Amino acid sequence: MTTRILPAVGDLDAARSVTTLLSQLPDAEPANPVGDSTQLIDTLARLAGEALDELPEVVLVHERIGPVPALELVREVSLRFPSVGVVMITADASPSLFADAMDSGARGLVTLPLSYEELANRVQAAAQWSSGVRRHLTAGKDVFTGPGGTVVTVTGAKGGVGATVAAIQLALAAQASGNSVALVDLDLQTGDIASYLDVQFRRSVVDLALITDISPRVLSDAVFSHSTGLALLLAPGEGERGEEVSDRSARQIVSALRSRYEIVVIDCGGQMNGANAAAVEMADVALLVTTPDVIAVRGAKRVVRMWERLQIRKAEETVTLVNRFTRNTEIQPPLIQKITGTRVAAAAVPANFKELQASIDSGRLHELDAKSTVKQALWGLAGELGIVKASPATKKQGGAFKNDRGSIGRPRRRRDAHDHAYGTSEGTR
Repeated sequence: MTTRILPAVGDLDAARSVTTLLSQLPDAEPANPVGDSTQLIDTLARLAGEALDELPEVVLVHERIGPVPALELVREVSLRFPSVGVVMITADASPSLFADAMDSGARGLVTLPLSYEELANRVQAAAQWSSGVRRHLTAGKDVFTGPGGTVVTVTGAKGGVGATVAAIQLALAAQASGNSVALVDLDLQTGDIASYLDVQFRRSVVDLALITDISPRVLSDAVFSHSTGLALLLAPGEGERGEEVSDRSARQIVSALRSRYEIVVIDCGGQMNGANAAAVEMADVALLVTTPDVIAVRGAKRVVRMWERLQIRKAEETVTLVNRFTRNTEIQPPLIQKITGTRVAAAAVPANFKELQASIDSGRLHELDAKSTVKQALWGLAGELGIVKASPATKKQGGAFKNDRGSIGRPRRRRDAHDHAYGTSEGTR
């Protein structure tokens, strides 16, 4: 049996060393190394989007991978792609690191400097484990085997531009089309989705922050099942407790949610911190909400530039939503697109707060009239983002409501991604 191996190695010298040894393994089909954590996750997601069998049996994670730390990357791969055997390469052979790696989901450790025999043994063991898991998953009809649910983050260019309203309506649209949906409030200091949806619930995202292994039962205990069908994970009632949610815990929470729900919508608010920055980095679609005024557009530009400096997200991978739009405003969507360098959504939300006021004041935003132009625009945006399930009639007509996850978020190539990963595209054969 051929073992497909995908190395994740950030250091060029280490990558050459790993590739040389892998090429000597019998029945091994090593892919070209990926250089960082984002590239690894994107590659695996693309392959899994085709079929379970397209995933490599073994992923090697080098200790100097970045920007996500190696142990956190091991955990994310194990949660999102449970049929892939992860082996960690490290110079630290201490029992504590071994225990941490096993807790994160690794199937083995290979110590530096690399030896052929140790690498061969660990890869073979991980490959055998992977094959057994895939046989089990193939036999089980109700076991999820895909790359995980679609994560959509909604960030405000500044406070008060309507990010929370947008997040709630996107989640409602996705749920109404038949998806299982989680709505998360990562506006940790000032988030108030609970008030918009008339919810009083004592648990919050903080309750998951210190848990290293978020099981389905632990997750279900922390979320609130709303009458609309949405699963809500709320911000803490005491804003200062938001500091307890680190970027590492945010990654674990998002990974756990996307392994259970088809759509995960995250309200990141208008202030960046480590937790919501991690969510934006992990997102399939990152939505940035602005209003067509100078202050908000400047804020949007600052957010985009900050994401680029911190290597969280590229401008071209960000979608900007223009909220409170009027045709006679001086700042139009094409200008916003030019200033921010992002892609501006075709759907623009009209400036019609009167439609919203009664629903917001009563905490019943989920009961907003279907005739509302604001609701229609936001539900149309959900179709543009590809987070609603299209009806057969809509698919036949080629309408906006299509099920093409991440269609205007991170670019996802299907066959080409597989060819690149395993060196079978034109020019590499």
